[in-house]
Amino acid sequence: MKGWILYRESGANLRPDAYEIHRLVAVAKESGIQLEVFQPEQFELVVTREDRKSIMIDGEVLPLPHFVLPRLGANTTYFALAVIRHLERLGVHTINASHSIEIVRDKLYTQQILAEHNLPVPKTMLVKFPINVSLVEQQLGFPVVVKTLSGSKGNGVFLCESRSSFMDLMEFISSTTSNANIILQEYVATSRGKDLRVFTIGGRVVACMKRSSLDENFKANYSRGGLVEPYPITPEIEWLATETSRILNLDIAGIDLLFDGEHFKICEANSSPGFRGIEQVAPLSIPEEIFNFVRVRLGIHA
Repeated sequence: MKGWILYRESGANLRPDAYEIHRLVAVAKESGIQLEVFQPEQFELVVTREDRKSIMIDGEVLPLPHFVLPRLGANTTYFALAVIRHLERLGVHTINASHSIEIVRDKLYTQQILAEHNLPVPKTMLVKFPINVSLVEQQLGFPVVVKTLSGSKGNGVFLCESRSSFMDLMEFISSTTSNANIILQEYVATSRGKDLRVFTIGGRVVACMKRSSLDENFKANYSRGGLVEPYPITPEIEWLATETSRILNLDIAGIDLLFDGEHFKICEANSSPGFRGIEQVAPLSIPEEIFNFVRVRLGIHA
């Protein structure tokens, strides 16, 4: 079985801290899978009826793989999406599909779809300049969470504790980037400094961990130094995670849940979730789980 990974770095230039990519490549080698890592910028696309020769890497036409694993997440550019779509049109199975990646990189659109399906999500507003602060206070109140439309690992997420701090941040954004795409979300106080990351593969939950911040920061991302520990998978957690993955058509997903009293709200979905923290607390190999799913999906047996 042959596969490609689309990543922000090529296989020859992988940084030592690219944990997930190194793990995928190592486990693939152990499993007899030929796996190569490419940057989207290495590709050249030519729209032609001679499909199999319409995609080149570093100027060379290569045999197409059985599958592609895009590992770009929120940093997926238009060019990267074009590469993924082109491979899909050539019959290469992409995990996840371009349509799903495009949806979840837009946090507002993701919330709109989940709310449409009556799933519990934080109340969300799209920012429009100039800001009607009174409307924000009426609809969401303070504190309020401010987010960029795309981002990962806690980047582009801020908490405004008061009306005055919110006005200061909005004035700063307006003066520097007046056309910035910003959303506001209600602050779920019972989830301050903690949340859940649920990892799903092929429509099933394979692991769940609780993330907790080490200080007073309201963000609990493991990539920002948060603590991780295993968390029991209750029927509610399992249903929310699998239903979110199903609705967004994600083969592989990291579903983030906020503690909402005794229940949960869906914070966001990730199409290229990290799994270093998951592998620390759960007795399983995420790459093995991924490759087993790929084999089943493609009908290729080990």
